[in-house]
Amino acid sequence: MRFFSRLLVILWTIWRFGLDDLALSGLQRRRFQLLRRATRLGRRWQEPRGVRLRLALERLGPIFVKFGQVLSTRRDLLPPDVSLELAKLQDRVPPFPAAQSRALVERAFGRPLAELFASFDAEPVASASIAQVHFATLKDGREVAVKVLRPGMLDIIDDDLALMRRLAVWIERFSADGRRLKPREVVAEFDMYLHDELDLVREAANAAQLRRNMDGLGLVMVPEMHWDLCSPEVIVMERMKGVPISHRPALDAAGIDIKKLARDGVTIFFTQVFRDGFFHADMHPGNIQVSLAPETFGRYIALDFGIIGTLTEVDKDYLAQNFIAFFQRDYKRVAELHIASGWVPSETRVDALESAVRAVCEPHFDRPLKDISLGQVLMRLFQTSRRFNVEIQPQLVLLQKTLLNVEGLGRELDPELDLWATAKPFLERWMNEQVGWPAFQAQLMKEAPRFAQLVPQMPRLLHDALKQQARGQGDAELKALVRELRSTNRLLSGLLWGAVGFSLGIGLAWLALRFLDLGL
Repeated sequence: MRFFSRLLVILWTIWRFGLDDLALSGLQRRRFQLLRRATRLGRRWQEPRGVRLRLALERLGPIFVKFGQVLSTRRDLLPPDVSLELAKLQDRVPPFPAAQSRALVERAFGRPLAELFASFDAEPVASASIAQVHFATLKDGREVAVKVLRPGMLDIIDDDLALMRRLAVWIERFSADGRRLKPREVVAEFDMYLHDELDLVREAANAAQLRRNMDGLGLVMVPEMHWDLCSPEVIVMERMKGVPISHRPALDAAGIDIKKLARDGVTIFFTQVFRDGFFHADMHPGNIQVSLAPETFGRYIALDFGIIGTLTEVDKDYLAQNFIAFFQRDYKRVAELHIASGWVPSETRVDALESAVRAVCEPHFDRPLKDISLGQVLMRLFQTSRRFNVEIQPQLVLLQKTLLNVEGLGRELDPELDLWATAKPFLERWMNEQVGWPAFQAQLMKEAPRFAQLVPQMPRLLHDALKQQARGQGDAELKALVRELRSTNRLLSGLLWGAVGFSLGIGLAWLALRFLDLGL
C-alpha cells in the first residue's frame, strides 16, 4: 500500500506540472504525438519546462530534490535551460522534532544525552534532506557540532529509487532520445551518491583525509572529528565559527580582503584536484564560511563532506595532456586523446571532432582571460559531446561541477577575477611534475621499495630461468644465453667502472684545483 500510495502522489505531481508532456515531446512516433495532443486538452502551463520540472521535484520531497541536484551536474545529458534551472534546487527542509533527534543520538551511542554532553541545543542550526545539525558542548568544555541522520531515510530512499528505476526502464523502452540520456545509469549514479551520504562515518573519514591534505596550506579549515562519538547515524565534530561566504556585507564590515578570498578559493580547488586528487565536490555557498577569528582571519571553512571527488593517476595524466593541448591550441591532439581513451566511438573521424572542439574553444582564446567564462566553454563542450556520443566519466563530472561552483563563487566575490591567471602558475608547476623528467623521477622513487625487494632476488630468478630454459631448449640455447649474459655483464661492469673512474677523476681534479688555489 505504501508503494502504491507513493506512486499515486508521483503520478499526480507529474500530471499537475505537465512532466508527461515533456516526456512525450521527445517521442517522434505519430501515436505518441496524438497521445500528447490528447493529454494537453484543458491544461495550460505558464512556466517554462525547466521551472516546471524544478517545482515538481520540490513538491515530491527531499529525495527527488537531491536527485535533481545530481541530475543538474550532468550537463552533458540535459538541455541548457533545464540544467540551469535544476541547479537552483535547494534541499532546505523543515527539521524533525528535537525529541526525536535526542533519541537518535542516545540510541547511536547507547548512553543518555546527559552523559555525552554538558549541553545540547534542541533547535537545529541547519536542516537538509539527509541530516540536520545541532550545536552542543562536551563534558570537557569543547564546543562541537552534532550531525544526525534523518530517521527512516533508508526506507524512503529505497522506495523512491525503486520507482525511479522503473521509470528509467520505461523511458529507455519507449524513447530513442531517452536511451541516449541513459536514465538507468543516472539513477544508479544517484543511488551510489545517496547511500554514500547515508553513512556518516564515510563523511567523517572524508573530512579527516581532507583535513590532513590541507594541513600546512594555511588557506582552509576543516573540522576535526571526535572519533569516539562517530557512528553511521550520528557524527560529532569540532564546531566551526565563521560567516557564510554569501553574506558579503558582513565580510566587508569585518575587513576581509574579498579579492584575495576569491583567489584563495581557486588555489584551494586546484590544490585539492591536481596535487591530491581528492577534492570537496559540493562547494556551494551553503557549505563554505569565512573565519573572523584573529589567528585564522580570512581563511575558508569547509563543511559537509558527503560528496568527495577523486582522481586516479590515469585521470591526472589525461587531464595534463588535455591541458597542454588546449593551451597550445592543438585541437587535433584533444580529439585523438578522446578517441584513444575510449570516450568517443572508435569510428569517429578525428578531423570532425577536431573541427567541433576548435569551434567551441577558439573564440574564447582571443578574448581577455578575465572575460572567459569556463562555464560557457564547458556548456558548449557538453553540447558537442552529445553530437559525438561522448561517454562522460563520473569522476570528471564531479570535477566539472565543482569547477563551475568555484568559478561562480569567485566571480561573485570578484567580478574581475582572472581564473586562469590565478591558476596558471599552479597548473604549469603541476604539469611539469606530471610530464617529462620530474614525473619519471617521481615514479622511480615511488617504485624504489619494490625494486629494493626484487634486486636481491635477481641471481636466483635468473638461475631458475636458465635451468628452465635448459630443460626446454637444450645445451646450445643455454650456452648462447650464457654468452649473452656474460656480454651484458661485461657491458654493465664497464659502465659501472666508467662511472666510478669519472667520479674519481672529478674528485682528483677538484683537489688539484684546491691545492693550486692554496698555492696561489
